[in-house]
Amino acid sequence: MLHSLYIRNFALIDDVEVNFDKGLTIITGETGAGKSMLIDALQVALGSRASADFIRSGREKASVQATFDVSGLPWMRKRMEELGVDCEEDGLLVLSRELSHNGKNTCRINGRPVNLSLYRQIGSGLVDMLGQHEQQTLLDQDRHRWLLDKLGGPELLDQAGKVKEIYTRWRDTSSELKDLESNARELARRMDMLSFQVQEITKAQLAEDEEDELINERRLLMNSEKISRLAGEVYEHLYGGEIGVTPAVEAVGKALASLRELAEIDSNLAGLVEMLESALYQMEDAAREISSYRDNVEYNPVRLDQIEHRLSLIKQLKYKYGTTVKEILDYKEAAAAELNTLSNRTEKAEELKAAIKDLEKEWRREAKILTKLRQKAARELEEKAANELRYLEMGGVDFKVGLTPTEEISARGMEDIEFLIAPNPGEPLRPLRKIASGGELSRIMLALKVLLSGVDEVPTLIFDEIDTGVGGKALQAIGEKLAQVGRHRQVICVTHGPQVACFADTHYLISKKVVDGHTQTSVERLDQNGRVEELARMLAGREITGVVKDHALQMLKMSTAYKN
Repeated sequence: MLHSLYIRNFALIDDVEVNFDKGLTIITGETGAGKSMLIDALQVALGSRASADFIRSGREKASVQATFDVSGLPWMRKRMEELGVDCEEDGLLVLSRELSHNGKNTCRINGRPVNLSLYRQIGSGLVDMLGQHEQQTLLDQDRHRWLLDKLGGPELLDQAGKVKEIYTRWRDTSSELKDLESNARELARRMDMLSFQVQEITKAQLAEDEEDELINERRLLMNSEKISRLAGEVYEHLYGGEIGVTPAVEAVGKALASLRELAEIDSNLAGLVEMLESALYQMEDAAREISSYRDNVEYNPVRLDQIEHRLSLIKQLKYKYGTTVKEILDYKEAAAAELNTLSNRTEKAEELKAAIKDLEKEWRREAKILTKLRQKAARELEEKAANELRYLEMGGVDFKVGLTPTEEISARGMEDIEFLIAPNPGEPLRPLRKIASGGELSRIMLALKVLLSGVDEVPTLIFDEIDTGVGGKALQAIGEKLAQVGRHRQVICVTHGPQVACFADTHYLISKKVVDGHTQTSVERLDQNGRVEELARMLAGREITGVVKDHALQMLKMSTAYKN
């Protein structure tokens, strides 16, 4: 509920703080005193559009601050948590807004600066305002559906939730299928490209170490003549020997024979003999191996051409798919995996189509159940509304809940819901939002508020001069109904009617006076005597007599008896 409203330099208000209580708060005052300024200031505090025209003349800035007690509103605390706004331990929510002439707005929630969008999200749903020409939540067609479902009780609400959940799954599945089908052409191109790439790399039959081996083999083939010549020279020096040149093996053999004779003389040279013997054997082995190597060396232009073609292929693949053969093979594996995934999407599309058909059947089955529950709730609401309207001297008004079938699948069910009114007998039913008569609209709204106050989660209801154009018994009935709603919700009402004002639990008087050449509006909370005086003024105007005061006092006693 609204705890307090602080206003500074706003219109004709210098500095005012108004504290609000539970029940019915009445705001009265002479025409032009500034009663609606409080409502305007509260709307600005909740995030409505504001202009520099609200700033009091001669002031640089205007500020408004609305403090709410949301300790008993779990849905608001949840909303704050979802939006990242801290809730005070005492359950207070402070919305403050500062207006300046340059058009900038400074918005704060619990002292923390926020943008206007977030500010409005937090402020929405805390107050429902009904004025003579204002659009408010009860005129919202979506609101009609929610309220009807709420009045229908847990069974209807659960069924509405079930229909919405099925629709959500249907929508998500349909969206997934649409994405698949909309990308079909691009998908086909991608699959063709991946298939070609996988086939191209697979056909090459690459081995990870192949390139290095081919490069080495090519180098040998390209140098076969030189290799044969050098190997021959090595063999000749080791074993063959040219004319006049002693082969190394023969020379070492002679040296070894001399060393053996020497070792017979000096046994300390035995180790040297072993070393030279080993060297001789190794030289003989090397000579045999180099001879075999030389014999196997040949120039093979066919094989060299094969290697060149193979290396050229590898180079082309590296240009397309990676800097190494390993990267090429890794690319093939990734491409094959993606191709497999994309290939499965065709099957996925068929599965999605089947799922969509099943969800449509399920939705229609549950939506039909929802429709029957709504039809029952609509009949009950129509009967209760007729009783309330008769009490408000509108027995000739015909109120109906329109359930219009719809073809499309939606979260709302298979019908649009709208409250319909025929203000006078013989007139056709029309949407509530199109009713033009202010007095009729006010009482119709009030009747619905009485019915819905027990289920509507908006904690504070504001009625701004809803009694305009209403008089007699209807005016008293409005007062009684406002008091009735005040038992369940905080109600604030701006009124000119004493028959309404007498039902106040709290009564504020708005007045204006000239101070130092400037007009300013003041707000005064009235005690019992003040209420008598104000009701007398509202009844008689300037000529307030004892009879009028007695009348005012009797009205207060009557209203007290009614509320008790």
